Amino acid sequence: MDPITLFALANGAVSAVKAGCKLYKDIKGAAGEVKEVLKDLDNQFHGAYAAKGKTPPPAAIKQLNEEKTRVKELNKREGEVTNIYSEIGEHLGSYYDNFNKCIAIFEEEERKAKREVYKGDASLGKRALQRVLMKKQLEQMSIELRELMIYQSPPELGALYTEVEEMMGTMGKEQKALIAIEMRKHEIEERRREARKQKLIEEAIIGVVIMFIVIVFMFTMMWVAYDRQQKYPQYGNELFPKTEQQRREESQPKIYIGR
Repeated sequence: MDPITLFALANGAVSAVKAGCKLYKDIKGAAGEVKEVLKDLDNQFHGAYAAKGKTPPPAAIKQLNEEKTRVKELNKREGEVTNIYSEIGEHLGSYYDNFNKCIAIFEEEERKAKREVYKGDASLGKRALQRVLMKKQLEQMSIELRELMIYQSPPELGALYTEVEEMMGTMGKEQKALIAIEMRKHEIEERRREARKQKLIEEAIIGVVIMFIVIVFMFTMMWVAYDRQQKYPQYGNELFPKTEQQRREESQPKIYIGR
């Protein structure tokens, strides 16, 4: 589990919640009596221009017509509110899930830092700065999310946020404990895998050394035999020299006994 990936997932979930809240709020605002909403827009437009004796510019007229069209379209989507509500809840769950995983990894790394020497590629200072910045950003995301859901959205979304927060608060503690256990298991497995790898390397080195010694020994024996053959031909051309008895037997005349 990479904290950077988890952070990106949490950030993406927050963006999805923001988009869902805006759409939900717009649809709820346009729901109901469309004529009343459109009439209110006309009254505001009239009050800004005709009531003051001003001629509305073409850009303002265009903007008014676009807003009316948008309200009508949103009103047609009133039936989607339930689905959007559910999607916001899912995105909130995803945010808290990845948020809790990030925090669990940070806490586990801090625990390891107190009893293990860091051996990674990045410097300690860089890793510490990265953790601090990510924690600050996660905290800021939580604040923005809470303000958006409770103070800037319809009341039912604030209630949804509170329910999800309470539920994920309990589940988050459980997940943090499980993640810590999983990380420790992974750490133990990594150590075992590294130990097995090291053992295989050592055995391979020992095998190569033994093979080298055997080859050197055989080459030495062959060289000794060759040197002996050159200097002492009476001992024969074989790898091992003839014994005294063999040389005496060979020096005796051969008696042909026939068949």
